[in-house]
Amino acid sequence: MEIINIVKLTGIGIILGITTVIPGFSMGTMAVVFNVYSRLIEVITPNLKKLFASWKFLLPLLAGCFAGIFLFSKIIIILFENHPIPTNWFFIGLITGSIPLIYRGIRKPSSRLPYLSSVICAVLALALMVVMAVVKPVEETAVYTILTPQVFGLLAGGGAIAAIAIIIPGISGAFLLLVLGLYRTALQAVSDLNILILFPLMFGAVFGLLAGAAFIRFLLSKVPKETYGAILGLVVGSVVVLFQGFGTGSTIIFSTLCFLAGCIISFFWGKRE
Repeated sequence: MEIINIVKLTGIGIILGITTVIPGFSMGTMAVVFNVYSRLIEVITPNLKKLFASWKFLLPLLAGCFAGIFLFSKIIIILFENHPIPTNWFFIGLITGSIPLIYRGIRKPSSRLPYLSSVICAVLALALMVVMAVVKPVEETAVYTILTPQVFGLLAGGGAIAAIAIIIPGISGAFLLLVLGLYRTALQAVSDLNILILFPLMFGAVFGLLAGAAFIRFLLSKVPKETYGAILGLVVGSVVVLFQGFGTGSTIIFSTLCFLAGCIISFFWGKRE
C-alpha cells in the first residue's frame, strides 16, 4: 500500500512539475485537482522538524516534480506544438472534473447553496483570471547566461514572485516570469543545466514558497470559506485562460475525448481521496 502511495505521489509530482514550466498553467490548480494542496501548504514551512516528519509525502512529490521539470516537460511542449487544442482540452478536463469537489468547501452545511461571501470572492477571483486571459505579455528576447550582481537580484526577485504565484491556484508562475521578461532565461537555464543562473532563481523561489504558504495558511485559518471561494474562482478562471477554441474535423473528436478523460481522472481521483 505504501509503495502504491509513493508511485501515486511521484505521478502527481510529475504533473505539478510539467505545469510549472508552461505559461498559463498553474501548479496550484493541479495540486487542488489531485487533492494535495492543503497538505502541501501545511508542510511548506521553515520548521525543519515538520519537514522531516513529512518526508514520506514530500520526497516522492519533489522527485516527481523535478522529473516533470527536467524530463517530461519537453514531451508536453512537443504535444503543445503539434496538438495544442486536444492537449489544452485534456487539462481543461482535469480542472473541470475537480470543480464539484472544490465547491464542497464553500457549501453551507444545511443546504447545497454556497455562502454569499464565498460567492463574492469567487467572482472577484474569476474576474482576475479573465483579465489575465485578455492581457497577453510580449515574450522577451533577452536571455541571461552570465551571472552578475544585477542579474542575481533580478532573477532572485523574479523567482520569489513566480514561487508565490505557483502555490496560488489559477495563477501561473511561468506566466509571471513571462511578464517579468525572465521566462526564456529560466527555460534556457533548465535546458542547459546552467547552475549559476538557476541558483538565484531557486534562492528566490524558496523564499517565495515559504512566504506564500504562510499567507495561504493564515487565510485558511481566518477566512476559510472566503479563501475556498477565491480558489474556486481562480480554478474556474483557469479554463478561460486555457481555452483556445474547439478546432475542426477530427480535432473536435480528439479534443472531446481528451476533455472527458481529464474530467474522469480528476473527478474520481478527488472523490476517492
